[in-house]
Amino acid sequence: MSNQMTWTETLKSYLDKRLLWVMMLGCSSGFPWVLIGSNMSGWLKDAGLTRAAIGYFGSVFAVYAINFLWAPLVDRVKLPLLHSALGQRRSWIFLCQCIILICTLFIAGVNPANDLMLTSMIALGIATASATQDIAIDAFRIDTFPKSEENKLPQASAMAVIGWWTGYSLPGYLAFINADSIGWNGVYYGMAAVIVILMVFTLLVGEPKTKREELQNIAQERHNKVVKSRVAAWISVTVIEPFLDFFKRNGVQVALTLLLFVFLFKIGEAFLGRMSITFYKEVGFSNEQIGHYSKLIGWWVTIFFTLVGSMFNVKFGIVRGLMIGGIAMASSNLMFAWIASVGPSEHLFLATIIVDNFTTAFSTVAFVSFLTVLTGQAFSATQYALLASLGNFGRTTLASFSGELADYLNDWSLFFIITALMVIPSLVMLYSLRHYFNDLLTKASNRED
Repeated sequence: MSNQMTWTETLKSYLDKRLLWVMMLGCSSGFPWVLIGSNMSGWLKDAGLTRAAIGYFGSVFAVYAINFLWAPLVDRVKLPLLHSALGQRRSWIFLCQCIILICTLFIAGVNPANDLMLTSMIALGIATASATQDIAIDAFRIDTFPKSEENKLPQASAMAVIGWWTGYSLPGYLAFINADSIGWNGVYYGMAAVIVILMVFTLLVGEPKTKREELQNIAQERHNKVVKSRVAAWISVTVIEPFLDFFKRNGVQVALTLLLFVFLFKIGEAFLGRMSITFYKEVGFSNEQIGHYSKLIGWWVTIFFTLVGSMFNVKFGIVRGLMIGGIAMASSNLMFAWIASVGPSEHLFLATIIVDNFTTAFSTVAFVSFLTVLTGQAFSATQYALLASLGNFGRTTLASFSGELADYLNDWSLFFIITALMVIPSLVMLYSLRHYFNDLLTKASNRED
């Protein structure tokens, strides 16, 4: 699966307008995680909430793990007025952005220490709109770059990741450096302005052209013959066909193994991510240091290594990228254990942020490219959402217990060592299936299904 392009040709292939579109929408995908993730963790910690409460608050992210349940609607339902103006993918993205904007303005006016339940409900609204937006944004990327353009998959994945981290880190940096002076409520009013800018981006990008409707109509005709009612046939095509298609193309045993791999790959990283802000504060770093190193420097490092990672994946193949990324990801968690034993050393903090962002970027590009190859063209939104939500399940639902685990161990070093070991089962699985994965990638690139 390695590629014969020269390094110069590889670099030139990044000058594609569609990659800019994918990056702009990636910003919209990452931004809500600031609102209900790191910003909220910082606000709750400053408001005096316990580690366990902060961990549990993160359970609003569970909607990202189940968004495949309504992904078929994003594939098939045409929104009134918006669809004719913007097209299938952009109309859904724009609707979700409107909901996120309204919820952000609401959250800016509350005090989470006094109204934790209200804050949680508004955060759940943001998470649900964001998880729905992600379905449409991922489908936009997959529709824009079909699998026949195999070299473009890691690049499109890289641009999506760069966009995501830009939307997550840059506003997060601005939030943390201003939190002490203008207060968290003021920060959230500023965040509402960012959403308006992202909505303008959505209006500027071009809707991708695909054979999606044609393929869906063929499936519809097939279901019409079996199910006599047109409504029942529409529902069965929308809800059942995407999942049937996935298992039919891969075979049941391999499909289940692939789903298990996707589920296990990022669990250790998720446990670390959920507790990182709390850990930095407890070790002794200030809000400003966290904003500077974790957000601003972390952003530049992630962008740089995401590009490097995508070039590596274009040149040498996605499976190798996954293997290297997984091993490096586990190793980087051990750097946090080192900080825990040394204390708040700024030099070590910087080194850890660089290593952690390198490994995250590298593995994410390979992971996103890999998931893209597994999707079909007719139901790209639903199938990608199924795979991505399985990956998110570990990142969201299970990671809610990260605070409990940290409290139970009462030893940050041991906590980070355990998170490093969590990646091993998925790497064993990847290694044992590497030949099958390579065949799968080769077949996908030779065929447009």
